[in-house]
Amino acid sequence: MLKILKSYLKPYMLSFIGVIIFQVLQASILLYLPTLNAEIIDNGVITGNIDYIWNHSWLMMIIVIGQIIFSTLAKFFGTKVSLAIERDVRMDLYSRIQDFSVQESNKFGVSTLITRATNDIQQFTLVLSLILTIIVNIPIMFVGGITMALLENIKLSVVVIASFPIIILISIIFNRKINPLFESLQKQIDRITEILRDQITGVKVVKAFVKESTERKRFSKVNLDLYDLNIATGRLLAIIFPTFMFIANLSILGIMWYGGILVYQGDMQIGGITAFIIYMSYIMTAILMAATFFGVLTRGEVSAKRILEVLNAKTTIYSPKNPVVIKNPKGLIEFKGVDFSYLPINENVEPILKQINFTAQPGETTAIIGSTGSGKSTLLQLIPRLYDVTEGIVSFDGINIRKMSIDDLNSYISIIPQKSFLFSGTIADNLRLSKSDASDEELWKVLKIAQVNNFINNLKDGLESEVVQGGSNFSGGQRQRITIARALLRDSKVLIFDDSFSALDYTTDVNLRKALAQNIKDSTIIIVDQRISTIRNADKILVMDNGKIIGSGKHDELFEKCRIYKEIVNSQLNIEEDL
Repeated sequence: MLKILKSYLKPYMLSFIGVIIFQVLQASILLYLPTLNAEIIDNGVITGNIDYIWNHSWLMMIIVIGQIIFSTLAKFFGTKVSLAIERDVRMDLYSRIQDFSVQESNKFGVSTLITRATNDIQQFTLVLSLILTIIVNIPIMFVGGITMALLENIKLSVVVIASFPIIILISIIFNRKINPLFESLQKQIDRITEILRDQITGVKVVKAFVKESTERKRFSKVNLDLYDLNIATGRLLAIIFPTFMFIANLSILGIMWYGGILVYQGDMQIGGITAFIIYMSYIMTAILMAATFFGVLTRGEVSAKRILEVLNAKTTIYSPKNPVVIKNPKGLIEFKGVDFSYLPINENVEPILKQINFTAQPGETTAIIGSTGSGKSTLLQLIPRLYDVTEGIVSFDGINIRKMSIDDLNSYISIIPQKSFLFSGTIADNLRLSKSDASDEELWKVLKIAQVNNFINNLKDGLESEVVQGGSNFSGGQRQRITIARALLRDSKVLIFDDSFSALDYTTDVNLRKALAQNIKDSTIIIVDQRISTIRNADKILVMDNGKIIGSGKHDELFEKCRIYKEIVNSQLNIEEDL
């Protein structure tokens, strides 16, 4: 908690100092009010001096108004600072997540990252707001209340001080029990988010297999666990506050009893007892506020720790300090002796990719084919540095991509992933993600190449047609073609198609590839696909098996010389066809 405050408080130091000053003034005025009230009782009410009561009542009213003003200003500036810090932390957290490689994102998980960027920041802000509005009041009210009580009557102060050890002991026990509950709560919220995400994004699968009742039971279980944790937490909170109030009321009863004896003996006046009771309420209020604060602080600390874990996470993939700048990029991609493993390589873990060597030339199409799990998609992810190679070099125009700025590298590459994803907004918004200043003419041009222009033209709103989250209001083939158009709009030096034609029918596939060949002549095109019809005319075909390239060449050459390629062809085409 303190680490985040030190990092983010500096720009708002002036407002923070204002919060401290207003809280000090507010608390100081409150400490004087009981003494003023006692003087009015002793010197005005008891003696019947109406003028004294009237004159001092005006003074009391002015002081109360001042206390309200200072309290309002303290809360205003405290809330302003806490919300500003919340905004900055959320923005930095989002930026940090954006900088994560796929490896860091997978390490944390999507669900927990969402929870940390929402619920954890809310909990952190709640604590921060409390810190900025009561952190000064607590010690002033506590110490000031004790001091003023001692000044009123030392003997009577013993009654107040006697209750402190009991209150401190209860507070320690409370915090020790509440801390693990708050940690479990945040983890359970992660679990809730994870299941909700799975069920919402996978709703079609759930309905297809008629698993609504099963998923409902699965969610019901984690929801019930969260309920039980909240009940356990609420039970502790429900016990602690009445306990403090019980001790406070016992102390006040003791003050009235012993104070009555002192008044009877002439050692104290009635107004003094009244002031003493108010000071006692201040002290107990400070203790109660402290208990509340430390209870909430515990949950805030858990959330702050989870936020810091993301902010301080080491990025495994980053740009060099002095990156190489390519002035006239061409798009030559080369793999030299590349090995890759998601896990550290040891005796029990073999690399997923082994000794990959190939070159993809500008103006040519390089296709990659192989059985499921052969490492095709993994290989593609090494080009834009979604992962870094374990051994060997991937180069762009002869430069090791690790020596290039990641932003520069990605500006030269467009990748169309297996799963097409569209963002909520309009079709035009989605297309302009790759080129914000693109004209409508440019949009229609790439849509035509991607064979989706007729479909969009027939929509009521055309380019301004709404896209719901994920593009679920379009078919798989429509999403794929819009995604391809988005990538083409960028006019990248390298185009990577990762099984990006899988949802297209044969005719659309053929027409799209013809349009690509006619319009995208200078770019390096790399295609991963399982259909022979999609890749057979490529300038170079790489055949992968078990993480290795076992064949390289054109279609006819591989059909004659590469057994696995021939098996793939024969499984899809009639052998009697003219190959």
